[in-house]
Amino acid sequence: MAYDVIVIGSGPGGYPAAIRASQLGFKVAIIEKESLGGICLNWGCIPTKALIKSANVYDYIKHSANYGINATGTQDFPAVIQRSRGVADKMSKGVQFLMKKNKIDVIMGTGKVKGKGKVEVTAADGTKQIIESKYIVVATGGRSRELPNLKQDGKKVIGYREAMVLPGQPKSMIIVGSGAIGVEFAYVYNSMGTKVTIVEFMPRIVPVEDEEISKELEKQYKKQGIEIFTNASVESVDTSGNGVKAQVKKQDGSMMTLEADIVLSAVGVVANIENIGLEENGIKTEKGKIIVDKYQQTTIPGVYAIGDCTPGQALAHVASKEGINAAEHMAYLEKKIAHLPDVIDYNNVPGCTYCTPEIASVGYTEKAAKEAGYDIKVGKFPFIASGKASAAGATEGFVKVIFDAKYGEFLGCHMIGANVTEMIAEAVVARKLETTAHEILNAIHPHPTMSEGLKEATAAAYGEAIDI
Repeated sequence: MAYDVIVIGSGPGGYPAAIRASQLGFKVAIIEKESLGGICLNWGCIPTKALIKSANVYDYIKHSANYGINATGTQDFPAVIQRSRGVADKMSKGVQFLMKKNKIDVIMGTGKVKGKGKVEVTAADGTKQIIESKYIVVATGGRSRELPNLKQDGKKVIGYREAMVLPGQPKSMIIVGSGAIGVEFAYVYNSMGTKVTIVEFMPRIVPVEDEEISKELEKQYKKQGIEIFTNASVESVDTSGNGVKAQVKKQDGSMMTLEADIVLSAVGVVANIENIGLEENGIKTEKGKIIVDKYQQTTIPGVYAIGDCTPGQALAHVASKEGINAAEHMAYLEKKIAHLPDVIDYNNVPGCTYCTPEIASVGYTEKAAKEAGYDIKVGKFPFIASGKASAAGATEGFVKVIFDAKYGEFLGCHMIGANVTEMIAEAVVARKLETTAHEILNAIHPHPTMSEGLKEATAAAYGEAIDI
């Protein structure tokens, strides 16, 4: 069977690439070894948000008296897991519908590049077939990174996939790593009643975020009862007893023993680039990622790579845009469209972490802006001063904005609080449009809303704050 475009992998990068290619008039096939939608829809973004919502609801019930409501209830852990899996299954079926709607052939199996314009597909039963196309998109994603001294056995030392389908709720859990995956699971399990301890190698939790965001989350997590050790590393684990004993090295070099029912390893993601035909075909990699140009082309003409297997941020929305750009670049080469796609600005990609309180950020941190040589103005608006936050009973956190003092350029925005993942898009669009502080101040924001916080923080940066 011959196609114009073959996409290997159907995650949040692969399936948009396939759809956009089909919209542009290409005959498209997509290869998937497991479930349509990839990790994001089946084992990542979507089911974790379902778990977090269940944890939110349970939190509301536990604190219902704060709202003048007398409600009581217990959580049903297996039912929480079941709901999460149901949401993931529904989303995967939605991708199946989109493939059919866009006349994209779905081929189940593992794809491997076998030379110019050829992909070998190995089905679950071991049978192989070769399919051909002019263009190939590698969208094989990533998986949980495994530390040599923290080998995952899937039972007592687990990764994110097992954390989503545990048969029973553990009484205690050690989470190694405090990036998005680590802090999201910390919130879910702690809310459900599991005793959670976070061990982070870096000096602060959520280490990629602005320093003030990290401090605020640590403060809120400790208030919630989560124990946190930073500047610490798990040196070894003993799983021979009923639970797990972890030997942890502290900053001063001394050792301590932490005990728990289970250890969740959340130390990042590694790209799936093994055994997919890269080396044999001269497709170059560096530091475990496929090298691509600004249009997602690899070192071999006709082969593109997108998403977590490439050097950009390992985020679903980045993969989607990269997939669309790859399809549009092919269309440009084939003279189906007249213009090249816009090159992605990786400094204007929002990051969202769905813990409670939520975190959302885009652009430079305060430290990075200073290191880049900017003279800056910084403004903060605490949600304790927000009427909407007070009415909602969610006054934790703040909005922080960073502007270039000379021209008013919007350099960065960092938020922690309720629903901030829904608010960050304003900052992303503002920065894309090269909006200045003056324009934000003169755009009337609705009241009462949490989103007023962005305008108020901007006002604070310029000494014009009204509500603080």
